[in-house]
Amino acid sequence: MSANSLPAEIKFEKQEHVAIITIDRPEAMNSLTADMLLGIEEAMKAFDDDPELWVAVFTASGDQAFSSGLDLKEAAPMLTGGDQLGFEDWTKRQFSDVYKPIICAVNGFCIAGGMEMLLGTDLRIAADHATFGLGEVRWGLVPLGGTHIRLPRQIPWAISMQLLLTGKNIDAQRAYEVGLINEVVPADQLMTTAIDWAKKLCRNGPLAMQTAKEIAVRSLELEKGFVLEKALGQKVLNSEDAKEGPRAFAEKRPADFKGR
Repeated sequence: MSANSLPAEIKFEKQEHVAIITIDRPEAMNSLTADMLLGIEEAMKAFDDDPELWVAVFTASGDQAFSSGLDLKEAAPMLTGGDQLGFEDWTKRQFSDVYKPIICAVNGFCIAGGMEMLLGTDLRIAADHATFGLGEVRWGLVPLGGTHIRLPRQIPWAISMQLLLTGKNIDAQRAYEVGLINEVVPADQLMTTAIDWAKKLCRNGPLAMQTAKEIAVRSLELEKGFVLEKALGQKVLNSEDAKEGPRAFAEKRPADFKGR
């Protein structure tokens, strides 16, 4: 797969030194299929491999959601069956080896897998109606996109645990207050603001920016944590609760968890 053969739901555009990568499935709250996950990875690789592209803006279509996470109807059977959904290398997560700056423009719900992708980006602009959350525990699941490793390093511990353990969302203003995002803007100014940030970054030395990010990311030594997350998380995905939760979600009823 290349940037020229991405899934229809993943758009890749160049504006001078800026790559704009867009999730385009607004009718399904920009939920992610396996093909879309691979497409996002391929789009980021195309950005990373092109020496003329210095900064990426990662966003989504519509005004309701950046992403509501995995399409559970497709993903739940794959997850509980042991499929790694693209993370064959347990030491890596989305964008963890991309050292060029990535700006995330959040246009609505940024939850579950959407939130996990956000945590792999560097600068974050949110529309004022955006919300952020990790609802996996409500369905007997755990997020396995690096969130347990990244989130407590990016915001205070108590807020991280609130998001991980309650499954409840926070709004854009609260996300700004705790340092999860950089700026909150009216929805109609979101992309203008994100592109403006990208253009400002492009005035800097691209090699210097890439090196600064690489030093910062590699010094965190996230790889061991990623492996631990996958190994322990797989126990949850193999549990009876992890099968009951998605069933309850699909049937629109409360889950009947047994703790096994």
